[in-house]
Amino acid sequence: MSPAAPAGRRRRAARALRSARAAFGLAVRAAPGATAADVVSTVLLGLTPVLTAWLTKLVIDRLTTGGLSAREVVTLGVGLTLLGSTAAALPHLRRYLEAERTRAVSRLVRQRLYAAVQRFVGLARLEDPAFQDRLQVAQQTGHIGPGQLAGNTLAALQSLIGMTGFLGVLVAMSPPTAVLVLLAAVPTLVIQLRLNRRRVAMMVNLEHFQRRDMFFAQLLVGIPAAKEVRLFGLGRYFGDRMLAELRGMHAQEHRLDRREMRAQATLGLLGAVAAGTGIIYTVGIARSGSATAGDVALFLAAVPGVQSALAGIVGQLGTMHQALLMFAHYQAVVEAEPDLPRPAAPAPTPALRSRIELRDVWFRYSPEHPWVLRGVDLDLPYGSTVALVGLNGAGKSTLVKLLCRFYDPERGSIRWEGTDLRDLDPAALRERIGVVFQDFMAYDLTAAENIGVGDLGSAGDRDRLRAAARAAGADEVLDRLPRGYDTLLTRVFHDGDDGCAGVVLSGGQWQRVALARAFLRANRDLLILDEPSSGLDAEAEHDLHRRLRDLRTGATSLLISHRLNAVREADLIVVLDEGRVVERGNHAELLARGGRYARLFALQSRGYRDPGPEESKGPLLSLSDI
Repeated sequence: MSPAAPAGRRRRAARALRSARAAFGLAVRAAPGATAADVVSTVLLGLTPVLTAWLTKLVIDRLTTGGLSAREVVTLGVGLTLLGSTAAALPHLRRYLEAERTRAVSRLVRQRLYAAVQRFVGLARLEDPAFQDRLQVAQQTGHIGPGQLAGNTLAALQSLIGMTGFLGVLVAMSPPTAVLVLLAAVPTLVIQLRLNRRRVAMMVNLEHFQRRDMFFAQLLVGIPAAKEVRLFGLGRYFGDRMLAELRGMHAQEHRLDRREMRAQATLGLLGAVAAGTGIIYTVGIARSGSATAGDVALFLAAVPGVQSALAGIVGQLGTMHQALLMFAHYQAVVEAEPDLPRPAAPAPTPALRSRIELRDVWFRYSPEHPWVLRGVDLDLPYGSTVALVGLNGAGKSTLVKLLCRFYDPERGSIRWEGTDLRDLDPAALRERIGVVFQDFMAYDLTAAENIGVGDLGSAGDRDRLRAAARAAGADEVLDRLPRGYDTLLTRVFHDGDDGCAGVVLSGGQWQRVALARAFLRANRDLLILDEPSSGLDAEAEHDLHRRLRDLRTGATSLLISHRLNAVREADLIVVLDEGRVVERGNHAELLARGGRYARLFALQSRGYRDPGPEESKGPLLSLSDI
């Protein structure tokens, strides 16, 4: 055996013990009263079968010897009645207490899980598929672990109390039988733990399949994909893909279920042999006069009692082991290190009065990925509008993520008023930034809430929400909705108590709602507009850019757009190509230079005028020529 093997087992045991303490501690903190009452109920339930068997032995012995008095009849009868009532009532009480604890634990665990996720400053963990798998397991099973561990620990305690009592009977009457019954439980424990380890590993391995299964299922029944699924006839295709994921999951589950079935059959046979041996021995000594009829009855209750308690303890230990392994994923998320460093004493985030500087910025999403930004140098002067243009994949959206500090540059620095963003409090930095993302969110909330999320401090100020919507050109549309600004902007949920569905906005209307969020944050120092007019018709685009000019007045802004007519008024236009700045200047300077910007502008403007004799002879400029 490798010297590292014992050390590895000790580390796993230490982790398991730490997880057990954390999980049980969560259960106690979430529901201290219910847990304490459950402990008392557990002890009583553990003692009840042993006391019942002992009183039954006394009754049988008194009856067979003829020495049972009326007083003893009443005493033993009352005792058996009380024990029977306790055995009947306490399981219901325990189920109630367990349900109370489960609900309380679920609230506490989810609160801590989502608080932990919100502590991640950036996006790196959330965009990591492996971490997403772990996060999904934590979401689905994190709340189960503490409640399950507490419940099974108490159930194991109940079984242990009953087993100890019955085992005492077996040891007193037949020590060899007691040893045989105990030995029969050893392989049960070992096999159960191995099976649990495999089941947990399978569950984690299947998480990716389950997410894919849910993805295809949502495509089949969800609203966003419904039009294309029906128009392109994709139902059968996605349905087959979903079934393929299910078959993959079920095949793994089937293999493990067969192993469990064979193991349980073997263990059942071992238990039956042990019980049969004990019964034969007891009946034999009773025939020789060495045991009374009550002893036989007690022994016949003790053997299955010990076996049942042992099986219960083994099963509960197995379930606890499985719960701990699953709970470990919750702990890994809750205890995960920050994805971005946060300074212990962050520098103040001053109002922007000079510039934002990017100096030799290099970035890639992981060492396995190519560089997205390669030595970018860029200034965003105070009060100016800088436009960023380039083909898809040039690094424009990544640069926005860096400015918002969702990621840190791998090399170089980004400075706000001379201070590196890494030395600032990310929350304070983001309070000074307003953004309209290209992939903005359409929340399944009311119209007012969809605007209010742009600045929660103003979410309750209906006048400010209306003013922002009016500035974005959305007020008239939202005012005409069935419930006005209180209309639910989705058909996923019911709108109000009358069961009516909400309203779905068009793409252009949603874009104006997203822009209203930016107007709600119009007093921020930096305004980032990432493709704000994509998907709009020419008239709507013209109107939107007129409104954006008002929004940008006096603000430092970064405008990203593929439509060069939208950026021609910018103070500075920067052309990105494969992560590098290849051109910079204003519109007139770049056209005069005749470089990439000029060629791209000519390509776009050509679509708005009749082709000349030379242009009509051949194909348009290809993207590789830009």
